[in-house]
Amino acid sequence: MDLPANLHTPLKLGSAELGGNLFLAPVAGYSDAAFRSVCIDEGADLCFTEMVSSEALTRGHPKTQSLLARAENEAKYAIQLFGAKPAVLARAAEMLVPFDPTIIDLNCGCPVPKIIKSGAGSALIRDPGLIAEIVRAMVSAVGPAIPVTVKIRSGWDEGSINYLETARAAVEAGAAAVTLHARTRAQGYTGKADWSHIAALASVLPVPVFGSGDVFKPADARRMIESTRCAGVMIARGAMGNPFIFASSAAVLEGREPSEPPARRRAELARTHLVLSARFLGERTACLEFRKQFCSYTKGTEAGAALRAEAVRASSLAEFSALLDRWLELA
Repeated sequence: MDLPANLHTPLKLGSAELGGNLFLAPVAGYSDAAFRSVCIDEGADLCFTEMVSSEALTRGHPKTQSLLARAENEAKYAIQLFGAKPAVLARAAEMLVPFDPTIIDLNCGCPVPKIIKSGAGSALIRDPGLIAEIVRAMVSAVGPAIPVTVKIRSGWDEGSINYLETARAAVEAGAAAVTLHARTRAQGYTGKADWSHIAALASVLPVPVFGSGDVFKPADARRMIESTRCAGVMIARGAMGNPFIFASSAAVLEGREPSEPPARRRAELARTHLVLSARFLGERTACLEFRKQFCSYTKGTEAGAALRAEAVRASSLAEFSALLDRWLELA
């Protein structure tokens, strides 16, 4: 079946309706409320929180509240949980209901050793039966009003590619959609994502499949949908320092010519991001966190290296404001 000319399409996941199919992926240390807010303003159709520990949430750890903070312009948002115990994840999901999330997502893809040692993240893809048990418990806990989705990887390593089995187990247990990061746990974030896995999964699942991996340019988003027939695109590293990728990708999906934001616009958005971050986190924490964001925004720009060298020492709004003023002078 031929694809329509306009690939930027609305989606329905269970009871949830989304205006489009371009999403900001959950990225630890990056996809906080401030960054999600600027991504929404720049065209993201849905943004996912950083992954939230089900254990920490159910134990009342204070940090989880900052991870769950919701920006004013987030009419819809998705919360990602990680963990390994069905009862704990069910309780955590139930505790999220008052936050009115559009989606609750289960992380079965994080390759970080600390997460894997706890039996969570990518460790779960070694046990599709456990994934099914967790999803079933979460779906039962939140009811039909909040769809439960799952993010997986292709497999543990090249010798154990099992995304079809893993995804089927999740869907049979009630998952409303599956995101496939088409790399193995062993790859981490290296090498090349194998989009043929996304295509194979999209061809057999009865629920929407979202693709993740190696979407760094607007053209990549269209190429992913055209080559895999996935329902939507999850953008992670491609959005770091470049929230404009969502509007540009939407243009390409709709058959329009994307526009490249000038350096001045990039600097102005970075300032907006910093101000929002300070509102959510307080000045000191926001400035410490913004160092890596500033490096992403200035990557590839004129005098970017010199600005980044100073940014790693900046610890106040005034210091960052001076750096941004200098960037604007150069833009």
